Amino acid sequence: MNPSSVATAAEPKMQSMTIEDTPTAAQPGDPKPFAWNKCVKVVLVLLGFLLFAMAIGLGLHSLKQWKSPSGLHTLANTRAAPQPCRSPACLKAADRLSLAIDPFSQPCDYFLFTCGSSGATRGRQRGKGIPHHSNSGEGEKTKKRHGRRVETDRENDTLVERLPDRKTLLQESIREILETAEGLDSLKSPERKARQFYRSCMNTDSIESQGSEPFLKVIQQLGGWSALGQRTQTDINSTLALLMGQYGTFPFFSVFVGKDPNQQHNNTPYIQIDQPDFQIPTEWDDQSETSKAKALSLRPFLSSSLNLLTLLGVPRSSRGMSNGLYIALSSELAKKSSPLHHRLQTNILYQRVTIRELQTLAPVIDWLGCLKATFHPLAISESDSVLLHNLPYIVHMSGTISKWLLKNDVMGRGTIQTYMILSLLHTLLPALDSRFRETQRNLSVALGNIEEEVPRWKHCIQTTERGFDVLLGDMVRDRTAHRETEELVGNLYSSLQSKLTDLTWRDKESRNSVLKRVKSLTPRFMAQTDKQKLAELYSKVVISKDSYFSNCLQSLLIEQKRRTQLLSQSFQPDIMSITPFLSGSEIIFPSGMFLPPLFHPTYPRALNYGGLGYMMAKDLLHLLLPDLHTESGSPESVAACVWSHYISATEGPGRVGAFSLSPTQKLEVWMQYTALQVALKAYQNSLQQHQNDASLTGLFHTHLFLNSFTQVSCDPYPYRQLMTFEPSFLVSVICAISDLCPSQMTCQKKPLVAPLDIC
Repeated sequence: MNPSSVATAAEPKMQSMTIEDTPTAAQPGDPKPFAWNKCVKVVLVLLGFLLFAMAIGLGLHSLKQWKSPSGLHTLANTRAAPQPCRSPACLKAADRLSLAIDPFSQPCDYFLFTCGSSGATRGRQRGKGIPHHSNSGEGEKTKKRHGRRVETDRENDTLVERLPDRKTLLQESIREILETAEGLDSLKSPERKARQFYRSCMNTDSIESQGSEPFLKVIQQLGGWSALGQRTQTDINSTLALLMGQYGTFPFFSVFVGKDPNQQHNNTPYIQIDQPDFQIPTEWDDQSETSKAKALSLRPFLSSSLNLLTLLGVPRSSRGMSNGLYIALSSELAKKSSPLHHRLQTNILYQRVTIRELQTLAPVIDWLGCLKATFHPLAISESDSVLLHNLPYIVHMSGTISKWLLKNDVMGRGTIQTYMILSLLHTLLPALDSRFRETQRNLSVALGNIEEEVPRWKHCIQTTERGFDVLLGDMVRDRTAHRETEELVGNLYSSLQSKLTDLTWRDKESRNSVLKRVKSLTPRFMAQTDKQKLAELYSKVVISKDSYFSNCLQSLLIEQKRRTQLLSQSFQPDIMSITPFLSGSEIIFPSGMFLPPLFHPTYPRALNYGGLGYMMAKDLLHLLLPDLHTESGSPESVAACVWSHYISATEGPGRVGAFSLSPTQKLEVWMQYTALQVALKAYQNSLQQHQNDASLTGLFHTHLFLNSFTQVSCDPYPYRQLMTFEPSFLVSVICAISDLCPSQMTCQKKPLVAPLDIC
């Protein structure tokens, strides 16, 4: 209503009073008409001024919100609640979300939330100094209502509904694919072969019934084994070439393919040769610069190798001597192996030599013949260059083998053969019966490697991936390739670019360099593999329904083909990756990232952006800007601001300067906070384009976005140890500096975050 409308409405009433109610003669003491009119005019002027001031104030408040540092507005929170999502995927997500702590309805529980007892060793805990008044009755009702087990952190008395890590989610998706019936798959289709391989691995009864017999047949194909009393006619290089080419086993040195980091603009792949992964436990001596067998580990290793020889049928009369000689050779070979830090210090990584030069340096190995077998059918010549990662070891290895070959057949050639056979056994051990696996597990426990036993289905997924990774990546992509996937990638990268332009840069050159690099990259979803190439890759693979061991041998042949492809191509994508990676001028987002419960095309966008969107933004920042703190002052200033919010909340406003972060911790805090801002801005942009985003469990838009973020903030990732508080605390900071949150986060009528600077 404006002043003119008020005046218009008032005039008829005044006229009516004049005509009907005004007396014919004015009485003494009555107000005069002109005085009444003057009062009305004053009131109307004041009312009009008040309305005008209110309009100006509202406009300034809206402008302030629009230009807030987060670049976000509150339109999403003022809309009426949209229709709920009722897809099967949404129903599962709603069930999970209802068990989680809502930071706005349970702020005390939320604020004391930790990602588990392991977080207690990482740094200051977010709940320190704040009383805990959890609504335990409500929590018990939630658990009973859903009838599900909720993981409880007893130490911190907080409810924790953890999502599986991304690697596990990918494995679970692959499991679902492989356990699906073949349906219309043809008998020779790659998809059918992958499913049969997985099922043969799960058929433990068949594996147990075969015992060690399959491996003993392989030994005969290699020319026999003197430890079993068999005559052997082959020389070590013939056996070594077979092991490297057909069985993916590298006893004396490892071989792989990669580019030379010294040639930054050259993606040419090279054959690379390194020291092997020794079975015998060793330790490095800095003074002598040699490795030696660990004294405390030698006895359990001796017992384990002796047990393996027993399982393979080596006679008792020669078993002890064969084992002792094997240990002696292993110890001598390992002497010149060295840890990575020593090789970096001595600058012996990526030493380029030709195969002809390598033959001169280590003459006991037929390098050309072995490498031809490894990369068959590619043409390998003596003039080809290879990259060495430990030349002193390669020279020592050649001399050690030459020395042992000078001994008699049993102690010399026989021991070298035993060493190669047991190396092959280690490669194929997962395909043998439980006696072999139990022996390996017992050794691991004796060496102090106490790890949770991997479920059988996970083990079978991992072995299936070794040979069928390209195919499985394509099958996962068929499930995740959606318009919503590409939209999420595009909006997120656009939001990231916009955020980078607002940073405080140390100089113009740094700003232009980073922005130019980021703008030059094109984000895209992983491309589909050529179906014809897939068919060619698996065309000669023969999979047995009953013999998992023979299927593993087929898988090793597939690996050999893949290794050859790596050497003949400039780039081979990581099919099973769960994070973005660079490929030339492109950022590839692998299909394994876009899986439930982190992403689904039917989810409300708030759920996708708040969960996976935040994780993707964090991945991108680590991928593209690992050294940003040297080019911009924003990481330091923003991290200090976020840290002041945290200390003010946990220690009190007067303790803000009492604690400090290291430079790497500041960078990580900035990356976490910026990732949340980038994902939130991307969601707001998406919401402007598609205003019909659905709700879930009564939550929608920004409220649902922030709840989704808290669900994934405990995601394990390599840089987690750098965070001194739980990432979910960042919701408190977002709410403190904006009107985006549905309610103020308070506990006992006290704000959890005191009014502080805008970060």
